[in-house]
Amino acid sequence: MTLSLDFAPLAAWWLLAIVCLPVAALVVWALVSRTRGAALRAGAATALALAIANPVINEEERAPLSTVVPLVVDRSQSQKLDGRPETTDRALDMLKDRLARFPQFELREVDAGVTEGAGAGAETRLFEALSAAIRDVPPSRLGGAIMITDGQVHDVPSGDETGLPAGAPLHVLATGRPDEFDRKIGFAQAPRFAITGKPVAMTYRITDTNVDESGAARVQIFLNGELVATETAIPGVETPLELELDRAGTNIVELAVDGLDGELTLSNNRAVAELQGIRENLRVLLVSGEPHSGERTWRNLLKSDASVDLVHFTILRPPEKQDGTPINQLSLIAFPTRELFVEKIEDFDLIIFDRYQYRNVLPSLYYDYIAEYVRGGGALLVAAGPEYAGETSIANTPLVSALPATPTGVVTARGYFPRISEEGRRHPVTRDLEGGTSEPPNWGRWFRAIDVDTPDGIVAMQGPDEQPLLVLNRFGEGRVGMILSDHGWLWARGFEGGGPHVGLYRRMAHWLMKEPELEEEALTASTDGQTLSIRRQTMADEAAPAIIRSPSGEEMEVALENNGNGIFSAQVEVGEVGLYEISQGEFSTLAHAGPVDAPEFSSMISTLDVLRPVAEASGGSIRRLLDDSGSLDVPGILPVRATASAAGGNWIGLRATEETELLGVSRYSLFSGFLGLALLLLVLAGTWVREGR
Repeated sequence: MTLSLDFAPLAAWWLLAIVCLPVAALVVWALVSRTRGAALRAGAATALALAIANPVINEEERAPLSTVVPLVVDRSQSQKLDGRPETTDRALDMLKDRLARFPQFELREVDAGVTEGAGAGAETRLFEALSAAIRDVPPSRLGGAIMITDGQVHDVPSGDETGLPAGAPLHVLATGRPDEFDRKIGFAQAPRFAITGKPVAMTYRITDTNVDESGAARVQIFLNGELVATETAIPGVETPLELELDRAGTNIVELAVDGLDGELTLSNNRAVAELQGIRENLRVLLVSGEPHSGERTWRNLLKSDASVDLVHFTILRPPEKQDGTPINQLSLIAFPTRELFVEKIEDFDLIIFDRYQYRNVLPSLYYDYIAEYVRGGGALLVAAGPEYAGETSIANTPLVSALPATPTGVVTARGYFPRISEEGRRHPVTRDLEGGTSEPPNWGRWFRAIDVDTPDGIVAMQGPDEQPLLVLNRFGEGRVGMILSDHGWLWARGFEGGGPHVGLYRRMAHWLMKEPELEEEALTASTDGQTLSIRRQTMADEAAPAIIRSPSGEEMEVALENNGNGIFSAQVEVGEVGLYEISQGEFSTLAHAGPVDAPEFSSMISTLDVLRPVAEASGGSIRRLLDDSGSLDVPGILPVRATASAAGGNWIGLRATEETELLGVSRYSLFSGFLGLALLLLVLAGTWVREGR
């Protein structure tokens, strides 16, 4: 309770001054001149002035305000190591119990290190969380702050700033042990883009922290999940690395170093770099037989792609043609058979035979070279015409071993709609081709098809009477595609509305050249912020659940939803930053959540050095929660005055606020009612008595 004197004048102060100042002057003159009764007249005038000024006594009822104490708990990824979660939770419970003994303290618990969005968890930002927690707290009500952390904090204020108001101590309670040691590996230099098939130069470094002496360490190098090399490296020395990307698009290079016995964590013994593979211009050899209407379709399609280097030959004059024309009068060039099919055949990414027939232009041995080229990993596309069903068919050469289908000798010549087969609806080459889902398909007809025996591989499209029209097959390490009609050019000319010839031909070419996105059986994964997206494409009707292995080693099983046409997918919210390994049967893939070089993984050993300057500058303290024996040692809590020390050997101090809250005010007027009237009558009566004498 607080008492104070105030005035509530019955008239304005200026009016009171006009009335009282002349009276006061007369009273002063009377007192100076020692006029009889001057004292009584002064008293009467004073009583009258006080009555008009109306003095009031205010009685305030106040309650003390609580002292706000934010308790910031580090829940970052590094705090999940080596028993730190248990230490944190036990210390938190003990601090809560001890703070509860002091009703003047208002605890605000803040979990920090758990953030949303892209890059979530990449940094430990405790001071940002502290600032948000005390944004609505006046500085005078803040008694101090407590942090439970491993000391690896990435938003520590710079210079002499503490992030707290003056006089508020910061106490840091550190988890972890002082004898921790760790090994990590990381890329020192890694490009973002690289050309496929050419050496890519990178460097990496192994860093041992708190390790007295260590020798060379074994490092395994993985490219897109497959082990490609194993080498040794010296810790602390930047080591060069050279490898070749085997595909365009996103490539993940992973390094894995052998761990040390008893080291803090193995999660940073792996490092990844994402490289975008860029394929150099594709070299395509197009060999056409006799000129026909569809020849220009292939040429225009391939020439329209700036990434394709096309070598095109058309057999205009076969060797058996003898018309007596002198050689020096011919404007044709000889077909460089040996150069193309012996010396430089490996330089081509794709060979296309467009209505080609065996007419002694190529020696029989060269067809065997082409078959071996495919067996070794090359790509062959055959666009068959009527010649394929006749005696000059390339099926009558040694190339037949690589061909997925042999002709029956029958050519069907009638109108039909090319249709996607049941297998083709799940195959990436023909899946979702524009206009192919309706019946009949929303595209033009073809009028010729070559009958074949039961083909090998996948029949992706069908012709008349459900005969094979597009066959895709693997041969050794390479691939072969066969179109059993030469009427694809009708789509290019827009006949009966045309058809998706560009999409179909390009998909075929890229499938033959092993583009990862067009694999029939593939498991891919990507991340967007904290969402992990898994996609499985398969020719099967069902897909088993996927197994996700987090950066900390935890595993979870996720069911894949059937999206139709051989696509199965799932989306999972993940809480850790780092490399996720997703496996499903014999397939596995990698996806990295958050920044590849996240500061959270740059150092994970608990430390007092990072926060010591800030804690000491605030008048607080920093200490470990575990003693030398590994036992939990939580300091006591004491309320202290603003000028007293805020820490001791086994205790920490919090400054109690002196702020109060006004609950109510009572006002008592001194000259109101009978009290004021009695005083005035008493003075006036005294003046009358004195004058009566």
